[in-house]
Amino acid sequence: MEKTSTRFIVDALTRAIVEHRLLPGAKLVEQKLADQFGVSRTLVRQALYQLSQNRLITLSPARGAFVAAPSVDEARQVFAVRRMLEAGLVRSLINSATPADLQALEQHIALERAALQRGDVADRTALLGDFHVLMAQRTGNTVLAEALSDLISRGALIMLMYQTSSAAEHSHEEHLAIFQAIQQRDSEKAVALMERHLLHVEQSLSLDPQSGPRA
Repeated sequence: MEKTSTRFIVDALTRAIVEHRLLPGAKLVEQKLADQFGVSRTLVRQALYQLSQNRLITLSPARGAFVAAPSVDEARQVFAVRRMLEAGLVRSLINSATPADLQALEQHIALERAALQRGDVADRTALLGDFHVLMAQRTGNTVLAEALSDLISRGALIMLMYQTSSAAEHSHEEHLAIFQAIQQRDSEKAVALMERHLLHVEQSLSLDPQSGPRA
């Protein structure tokens, strides 16, 4: 049944984190969650592990599971490193992109648009981050793709909690502009657009933990 699937539990807990019903640092007790969802602790454990892979929670063998509490400094450092990496990524992709690579990027942008239109906060956040990972994957550089995926995961909770719908829409539009520059093989324009995009994303976030999420 859908309601007893790992995916359902992951989605439900993600929504609770996004909506601040589960705050950063909150403890997640396996047995309470199992009772709440009417499932075994094994299924809950699987869901918690998946959430930890997405860096939305932290798992400690001694203490249990807690909603992640990324620091403002960590978020800013993540964006600083991404700006360094992704300028080179764009240049590399322009040099190597095949028609299949361009088609994959275009299809991904269509998925972003659909998530925005549905108002699906968790899905739009994942897709907006995945666009950058997809670019790295299409260069064939698996080390870069893994590094970028890890960096994006580190900022996932802050993105989920503090990116507004209008900022997400703007990110999507900037992705489209970056794609078009790549399609035109305009390296300088694509790099400038990427640097501006990452700066805009960082500036659009409310990195004050006391301010709460925005619509």
